[in-house]
Amino acid sequence: MAAATQALSTAAGLIQAPLLYKGKVRELYDLGEHYLIVVTDRISAFDYVLDPPVPDKGSVLNRLSAYWFDQTAAIQPNHVVHTDVERLGELVSDKDALRDRIMVTRKAERIDIECVVRGYITGGGWRQYAATGEINGIPLPAGLRKNERFERPIFTPAAKNDVGHDEDIPFSRMEELVGADVAAQLRDRSLTLYEFAHARCLEQGILLADCKFEFGLVDGEIILIDEIFTPDSSRFWAQDKYELDTEIDSMDKEPVRTYLLGSDWDKDSKPAPLPEPVVAATTARYRAIYRAITGEELS
Repeated sequence: MAAATQALSTAAGLIQAPLLYKGKVRELYDLGEHYLIVVTDRISAFDYVLDPPVPDKGSVLNRLSAYWFDQTAAIQPNHVVHTDVERLGELVSDKDALRDRIMVTRKAERIDIECVVRGYITGGGWRQYAATGEINGIPLPAGLRKNERFERPIFTPAAKNDVGHDEDIPFSRMEELVGADVAAQLRDRSLTLYEFAHARCLEQGILLADCKFEFGLVDGEIILIDEIFTPDSSRFWAQDKYELDTEIDSMDKEPVRTYLLGSDWDKDSKPAPLPEPVVAATTARYRAIYRAITGEELS
């Protein structure tokens, strides 16, 4: 395994363009005709952005998104223009710092729905089912077991909320918010994308348990935006670790969650900086999922 690169906590000061939005991980800059998305190494858990950033995390997220956007372009148009930092010229003062971390995209009007597809009953979906027998208002058969695969994947949307958590909603509410035709298109496109990626991941010994998508509009055309099939937007399981009725160790930032839950953190304030072994283990996780999905080592 190659040595981890120096972590990037922000691109501020490296880009000669207005910063429009700073999320937990991504930064959005205005290039005029297009947007520039920079994926940093910041990491969040339990609604807190943690210190220090995790080396290679942003590169993995950006490169995986680019990989999947390319793989799915024939079945769903997306927002990618290019991912070549060299084409940004003098807009970037340190190209090496941002290499493999940038994506220039079309400017889309975001549709304020998080499109969630669940292929297995786990996480928040399992908690809903255990309490009500339903997920997002969808009645499900009695007797399902935790982590069981659905006979068919289900679509469980959430209303986007820039402040606080997104709100799980039934499909009928989604139809009210965006219209029946757009709702049906987003549902069908999301299910098609999930089925495609689930089959591809299965070939690599990975189960894609669930995932989420964001879509936008460009000149009336629905396109895929944000990120796709990354450890931050999807739940991946190693096929050989799959079990029912248990907590499966997901192939993402699980070392961070495990450490925090086992520490004396009070859960009401930002946690203390992560220990170096936890950071290193998390970098290794992100590099491993990149290798498992693409078949390539992160260079």
